[in-house]
Amino acid sequence: MRLIRVMCSGRVDLEFILRAFTKGLDGVFVGGCEFGGCNYITHGNYDALANVYICKKIMSRIGLNPDRLRLQFMSGADGDLLAEVNDSFSKDIKAIGPLGRGEGEDGDLSTLMLKLEAAKLLVPYLRLVERERLRIPVKSEEAYVSFYTSPQFDALFDELVGSKLAMEQIALLLKKGALSTADIAGKLGLTPSEVSKYVNSASRYGFVKYDTDQSRYALA
Repeated sequence: MRLIRVMCSGRVDLEFILRAFTKGLDGVFVGGCEFGGCNYITHGNYDALANVYICKKIMSRIGLNPDRLRLQFMSGADGDLLAEVNDSFSKDIKAIGPLGRGEGEDGDLSTLMLKLEAAKLLVPYLRLVERERLRIPVKSEEAYVSFYTSPQFDALFDELVGSKLAMEQIALLLKKGALSTADIAGKLGLTPSEVSKYVNSASRYGFVKYDTDQSRYALA
């Protein structure tokens, strides 16, 4: 078992979690202090809760089972609970299966890893989005859970993150060579109309160009 140790669960950045999966780990467990029991004035466990909700949303969007990520709050005296949760999580991960094969990728991790890399490249933007649009003003578990499981959060995620995530994936694909709309759609699990929408948007900003001779898109 490989562990990353930090002093506060609020310091577990989205990049740490995504990087762990890009390194091939099958699951990530985050342990934090109980609410109301923070040893610091930051109450970073609320930041951890927000990050895990956002990360699970990203995982669902890119086809990675969100159950591969677990967050558990407990006190320093909860050794038995920690052992119990670790055992439970390990069993759940074994049941899901190895990274990729558990998602139905038949052992081919290339597309999943590309999508994870695209998500990792978005982390600086995601930090800004969380601070400006997704931060809850009230430090209460009920408020956080209510917001991050609401249709409002789903809509904000689609508006602020969904298209940028798809465009990052397309850009990484096109770095390897020019592709047609059908090629991109097939590799990323998008519809041709979705691909057209994203590449047309990227074209307006000068990031992508269309090769009329080959009927393919390429990076500008």
